[in-house]
Amino acid sequence: MHEYNVIGLMSGTSLDGVDLAYCHFSENNNTWAFQIHAAETIPYNDFWKETLPKVANFNAQDFFKTHVKYGHYLGKLVSDFMLKNQLSPDFIASHGHTIFHQPQLGFTCQIGDGAAIAAACGLPVVCDFRSLDVALGGQGAPLVPIGDQILFNEYDFCLNLGGFANISFQENNKRIAFDICPANIVLNPIAREMGYEYDNKGEKASKGLLNHELLNKLNALDFYNQKNPKSLGIEWVKTFFNPILDSFPISNEDKLRTICEHIALQIANVITKGKDKQLLITGGGAFHTFLISRIEQNCLIEIKIPNNLTVEYKEALIFAFLGVLRMKNQVNCLKSVTGASCDNIGGAVYMGK
Repeated sequence: MHEYNVIGLMSGTSLDGVDLAYCHFSENNNTWAFQIHAAETIPYNDFWKETLPKVANFNAQDFFKTHVKYGHYLGKLVSDFMLKNQLSPDFIASHGHTIFHQPQLGFTCQIGDGAAIAAACGLPVVCDFRSLDVALGGQGAPLVPIGDQILFNEYDFCLNLGGFANISFQENNKRIAFDICPANIVLNPIAREMGYEYDNKGEKASKGLLNHELLNKLNALDFYNQKNPKSLGIEWVKTFFNPILDSFPISNEDKLRTICEHIALQIANVITKGKDKQLLITGGGAFHTFLISRIEQNCLIEIKIPNNLTVEYKEALIFAFLGVLRMKNQVNCLKSVTGASCDNIGGAVYMGK
């Protein structure tokens, strides 16, 4: 029996805040079990809400200063979280916050300097999980599927509804995974225009009218015809998705309603239907009651939504697990998912004080 206590850190593209999850993992005869003992989302203050969307346009010096400053910020969050919950983790596994993700050009960048995190919290840190895979010709994303394969193997499909909707499943004894379409990264800004952080349970979307012309244009985006492996980033949303959305002078409720239908249809396009099939849904979108109802209607599959801790912190949990695999020098990134030239062991390690 091998046991590990790890804090996983995750910051998503929707800028909700930083997820921290203190996770216990145990391995017995190559079978893994996990438990989330404590978890919290720390909302971004005004400084980080305003700064993070602008970092991509900073000059080199300001960019790197922000990278280090954000690392110290994450380390302080970890220290406070440990003190508040009286925790003693073995190490920290941090995803960082994605600023650039352009694997087709050979690079990806998540800020949050691992050295600064380690200095601030005094513990070893595993970070920069994506760069090696991109250097090996992969997409560097999604990384969660190996965790799905090992920790959630009782489900036929694992769907995460975060900034983007992404899915993973077994096919011909290989793990297949890819980004399906944007989700909260396009829903939340519309809700903010209406004065809300997000559309609670999809109440606003449920009151909107489906705009078939907008739906058809979104469904016709070239990305949906591409074969996997494939992944999405904020650049794609700004370049291709938002211009279509902005060209329709319709109400925000109608936009929300139409985007929800778009998401449900794109998910349905990639799922093998059947009454004996089970779809696990996690991420903030799992609480979007209206969106879930549209997925259920279109997919004709049994939907499973786990306990709230798993729904909200599955990504932080799995990045903690990726850190465990990295520390064990075991594969934590699959070429069948990312398209890299080989399976690989991603993550830079800073040993701390």
